[in-house]
Amino acid sequence: MVGINTADDAAVYRMNDDLALIQTVDFFPPVVDDPTDFGRIAAANALSDVYAMGGKPILALNIVGFPVGLPKDILGNILKGGADKAAEAGVLIVGGHTVDDAEPKYGMAVTGIVKPGNQVSNADAKPGDTLVLTKPLGMGIITTAGKQQKIAEQLLADAIDIMATLNKAAAEAMMRVGVNACTDVTGFGLLGHLHGMTVASGVGARLRFGDIPFMDGVFDLVDSGIAPGGTHRNLNSAEKYTAFADGLYDNAPILLADAQTSGGLLISVQSDKAAELLSELESSGVQTRAVIGEIVDQSDLDSGVLIDVWK
Repeated sequence: MVGINTADDAAVYRMNDDLALIQTVDFFPPVVDDPTDFGRIAAANALSDVYAMGGKPILALNIVGFPVGLPKDILGNILKGGADKAAEAGVLIVGGHTVDDAEPKYGMAVTGIVKPGNQVSNADAKPGDTLVLTKPLGMGIITTAGKQQKIAEQLLADAIDIMATLNKAAAEAMMRVGVNACTDVTGFGLLGHLHGMTVASGVGARLRFGDIPFMDGVFDLVDSGIAPGGTHRNLNSAEKYTAFADGLYDNAPILLADAQTSGGLLISVQSDKAAELLSELESSGVQTRAVIGEIVDQSDLDSGVLIDVWK
C-alpha cells in the first residue's frame, strides 16, 4: 500500500481487509555519551517511523554493531535503554543481530500494524493545510556541542529527554482527529523532510521562521559556528528548493536544515481541523505543538521553489 515511490517513513503491506503491516528500520552511532540514553534515543527514533504512518508498533529486532574490545557492560546498557523504551511503547523485542564493528551502532527493525486505509503517508498534503510540529529543532547542533564539550549540562539533558520521548501520544492524537499527511523530522532536517512531503504530494509549503520552536540555547551555539556535517550537507541540498525571505536571521537556513535525531512529527492537517488537533495534542501531554506554516499550491511559489520561508 505504501512502498519506496514516495520515500515515505515506512512501508505498508496489506494482509487482509482488517490488517496491514508497517515495516521500517533505523540505526546509527552514538549521539550522546551515556550508553543507556543512547539506547533510549535510538529505540524512540526507530519506533517513530511507525508512529508517523499512523500505526501501532508491536515487534522489534535489535540491530547492533559493537567493537569486540569494548567492555560488554556498555553494550548491556545500550540494550537496556532500548528495552526500556520498547516496553514503554508496548513493543516486544523478539531477537536481533550483532556484528563486530569499529564504531558502536544501535537501532531496531520495527514491525507495526494499522487498519488498511487508515495509514498516514507523506503523500497526501493538500493546499490550505496547516503544518504542525511536535518537537523543537536543534538536536543536531546540541549533540555536536555536547561532543565538543561546549554546552551546559542542563541543556544537553533537556535535549536527551526530548529525543528519548516517544511520538506515540502525538501519533494517537493525530489519528483521533484525522490528518492528511505526516512525516517525522530526523536526519534530513525540517527542510529535507518537508521537501519529501511536498514532492510526494505535488504541493509547495510556506514556513514562518518566527513560529518554529527551537531548543533553548541553540541560537548561541549556531552563532558560535557549531553544527554537524550532516546539517551542512542538508543545507546544500535545501538551497536548491528553498527561498529564504530577505532580512531573515542569518543562521535561519542552517537551523532549519539541522539534522535531527528522534525529532517530532510534522503533520499536515486540514485547516478547519487544526484547532482540534492542537487541543488533542495538549490533552495528550505533547509539550510542543507549534503551527509553523501551511501547504500551498506550487503555482503560488516562484519557479523551482517548493518551500518558502518567511520571517
